[in-house]
Amino acid sequence: MKTIYLLLIGSLILTSCKQEKETRTFDILIKDANIVNTETGEILKKQSIGIIADTIAKIAAVDQSINWKANQTVQAKDKYVIPGLWDMHIHFGADSLIDENKNMLPLYLANGVTTVRDCAADISPSVLKWRKQIEDGELEGPNIFTAGPKLEGKNSIWPGDLEIENEKELTIALDSLDKLQVDFVKITDNALTPDLFLKSLKKATQRGYKTSGHIPFSLSINEVSMAGLSSIEHMSYMLKAGSARELEVIEKYKNNEIDYATANTIINESFDETTAVTKYRQLAKNGTAIVPTLIGNKIISYWDKDQHVDDPELQYIGPGIIETYQWRVDRVKNASAEAIEARHKRYQKLIGLIPLIKESGMPIIAGTDAGFLNSYIYPGFALHDELEIFQEAGLTALEALQTSVVNGPKYFGVSDKYGSVTEGKIANLLILNSNPIEDIKATKDINRLIKKNKVYNKTDLENMLQEVKELYN
Repeated sequence: MKTIYLLLIGSLILTSCKQEKETRTFDILIKDANIVNTETGEILKKQSIGIIADTIAKIAAVDQSINWKANQTVQAKDKYVIPGLWDMHIHFGADSLIDENKNMLPLYLANGVTTVRDCAADISPSVLKWRKQIEDGELEGPNIFTAGPKLEGKNSIWPGDLEIENEKELTIALDSLDKLQVDFVKITDNALTPDLFLKSLKKATQRGYKTSGHIPFSLSINEVSMAGLSSIEHMSYMLKAGSARELEVIEKYKNNEIDYATANTIINESFDETTAVTKYRQLAKNGTAIVPTLIGNKIISYWDKDQHVDDPELQYIGPGIIETYQWRVDRVKNASAEAIEARHKRYQKLIGLIPLIKESGMPIIAGTDAGFLNSYIYPGFALHDELEIFQEAGLTALEALQTSVVNGPKYFGVSDKYGSVTEGKIANLLILNSNPIEDIKATKDINRLIKKNKVYNKTDLENMLQEVKELYN
């Protein structure tokens, strides 16, 4: 009798457990995945990821008491899941090449880049239109954050910019950017006076914008950082910041005691690692990040060794865009042996800054400068090159990954939606065949991409490239 009673109790318990098992239905279910923790590098093994609409709704161990159902199931056994990549410095441009610019969009997706930051050019109406169409699911491409037209001085070399020469015109320019609903403000120094550059930073910051810029030589790095500069674009400015004679050289240059070439020579010769780390720490304290864009430096610095005429990526680039590469090439192709050696040394000096910036705590954000004008920096493909440079320069694979998937969202204050594979975040996801924490090259080995509630397998991504290729061949 006692045995029968115990069996009955056991049966009731089992029945109760079965009844308590939760049934969840998702649009997409990723099964048996290894999730990469983008903060710690820890690998969370054998996880199910349930996606509803564009959001990660549930993550749980495979053996948990959930009855998983889905409209589409992705088997990810022995695969690694990370957030989609961010390229935080790209360019769309040339108003005669709008279609060729638009054809760059699938190149990003095919390479796992789900978000880009457009750093200003002359086709802002088209870019703003694409941004909306992508948000609405009407166009396939990466999410776009854009500056719209950049702020510059009168008679700037840059096409399509907003040229100003006083505070009244600055106000009008910022009002126009408000109406365009841009995501940040880009300010460059070709023709803009140093005083108006600082005022532009302060006024844009007061309006709540993140700011990005090229820095006038007559201003110290700390001056522009204190005025509100959110990100320094291009690593070369960090050399100037690390000079023990920065303020002295600026003063002599402003007083016409030395020319630009002499000033740069002194800056390079007076670079000091202790000074650099101290300055970089101050920049970090001010909230200023660096977007190094080193891949472009590498291409031009070693032009004597590789002219890129046989790059397979060229088959995906429009002929008009390729023509825009020539201006940089013309500047370096006939260099003397001494100039070539100087370029090599300068590039090595630039990548040598990565460990110092890391030590300082200053955020490093991955960006490539891909797009028109910037020679042989291929949209989508180049981000993987940039991340590899970071790893070769001294960052761990995790730190290199963070420059893209963590620091990109942080810049725009959207870490609540992006930056990790966790419940409640947007399901822009990459499923990789190997572990990116062991080697950042794994980001190129894509098994699947998930974006806007759509799953792209390897064939889909290859077809994207093929379709672009066929447009030009």
